[in-house]
Amino acid sequence: MTHPFNSIIDMFLSRAEKNGDFSDLPGMGKPLANVNVPKDAVVTRLMTEAKIKPPAVALKQQIIVAQARLKGVSDPEERKAEMRLLSDLQMRLSMELEAYRRYA
Repeated sequence: MTHPFNSIIDMFLSRAEKNGDFSDLPGMGKPLANVNVPKDAVVTRLMTEAKIKPPAVALKQQIIVAQARLKGVSDPEERKAEMRLLSDLQMRLSMELEAYRRYA
């Protein structure tokens, strides 16, 4: 859910950018400091080495596959089972994203 002020903030930022208000900021064009938090870097490296995806990414990929399968199913019982599976995957993704928003 987006905050009601997001569009207003975006409008002011766009206007400031067009006016060149950001062109003389210190550190412009340099990498941001502390973008990669060391504890996150360790987790990211371990996941990369083990070829593991974050749960939300894996669930999203499973949802895409389930949606594609659902399009090809015409039998009502099979379709109901696929829809149940898709619903379960979508709920799990929603729970994962909510947990990330709250605790990450």
